[in-house]
Amino acid sequence: MSEILEICKKAKAASVELAKLPTETRNNALYRMAEALKENADAILEANSKDVENARARGVKEALIDRLILNRNRIDKMAQCLIEVADLPDPIGEIVKTWVRPNGLIIGQLRVPLGVVAIIYESRPDVTSDASGICLKSGNAVILRGGSDAINSNVVIAEVLSEAAVEAGIPDGAIQIVKTTDRKAAIELMSMRDYIDVLIPRGGAGLIRAVIENAKVPVIETGVGNCHIYVEEDADLDMAINIIINAKCQRPGTCNAAEKLLVHRKIAEKFLPRVISSLRSRGVEVRGCDKTRSIVPDVKAATEEDWYTEYLDLIIGVKVVDGIDEAITHINTYGTKHSEAILTSDFNKALKFIKEVDAAAVYWNASTRFTDGNQYGLGAEIGISTQKLHARGPMSIQHLTTTKYFILGRGHIRE
Repeated sequence: MSEILEICKKAKAASVELAKLPTETRNNALYRMAEALKENADAILEANSKDVENARARGVKEALIDRLILNRNRIDKMAQCLIEVADLPDPIGEIVKTWVRPNGLIIGQLRVPLGVVAIIYESRPDVTSDASGICLKSGNAVILRGGSDAINSNVVIAEVLSEAAVEAGIPDGAIQIVKTTDRKAAIELMSMRDYIDVLIPRGGAGLIRAVIENAKVPVIETGVGNCHIYVEEDADLDMAINIIINAKCQRPGTCNAAEKLLVHRKIAEKFLPRVISSLRSRGVEVRGCDKTRSIVPDVKAATEEDWYTEYLDLIIGVKVVDGIDEAITHINTYGTKHSEAILTSDFNKALKFIKEVDAAAVYWNASTRFTDGNQYGLGAEIGISTQKLHARGPMSIQHLTTTKYFILGRGHIRE
């Protein structure tokens, strides 16, 4: 039996038992897992230092290394996320709705776990903790397959969490990690339709494309964020600069960072020099359209490819547009349906933007960096879905459930 098949069989068996456990047992396990992260911080940081050292030796850019690095503060945040997830209402067993048919049959919908969730992800070791917590709370077993860049960190975190969960009464096999980084193992995992109920990829466009092309298991697409901020002619420009700097510079290697800036032509002359100067003072490389370059000549020319690109770095593309309709058309053409923002003082323009932009999250006068399960009050998140079926936007515990009908009769037969 292959290692992957063994993991999948163990997860399937664990999922059956896990679905029967009361809320209290799952919550207590999450509290214990949070404690275990803190208790084992030294071992986690030691493993993480190896991953960071290896990444720097390979020449990985710093914005991506920032996603990889752990410290005690980040471990504390991982632990806090587990506690917050534990404190959320339990979705399992919720009766979504009931109704009575004219013949007296009572029909209802009951929320139940999906079963076994597999996650293939890159770079961020905190995903190991967040995904484990969300799956456990929602009654699902989880199979984790992280990337080679964080393999040491992921293995230690997963083992710490699994041991703590088992100690608290969770069935062995509910949290498992694939320890090999061999691509063949990932391909095999994607084919385990008899054991895995859903597969969630978290990472760049290449990873997501590979999963979609190879998976035989149902996939929820997440992650790629070519996010835009559009500045209308009536926007508060001081506020706009603060939002743009936050969205681009706070953590440029994340999927909710702003990658493109669209500016109304009527304010371009006065606004672009200011905002470009502010971006450059923070190390951002600016690439612009012809109109942008006519106003700030030393801006690098943007190519057609730039408008499609998720940089995940201190780079931003800037385009001058004639107005809100052109901005919406540009976003719907080049965006990845992740997070988009309009900065305006006009309610009707904001409402038009919110209605017409095709994205999982649309903002008015706020940074795209808020697209996050924790920031939305969902606890942690297992990913940000950019597709439209089943779930969209930050996915938390309720998004890892499905429903089944229950029907109550009194000797009913169909005529």
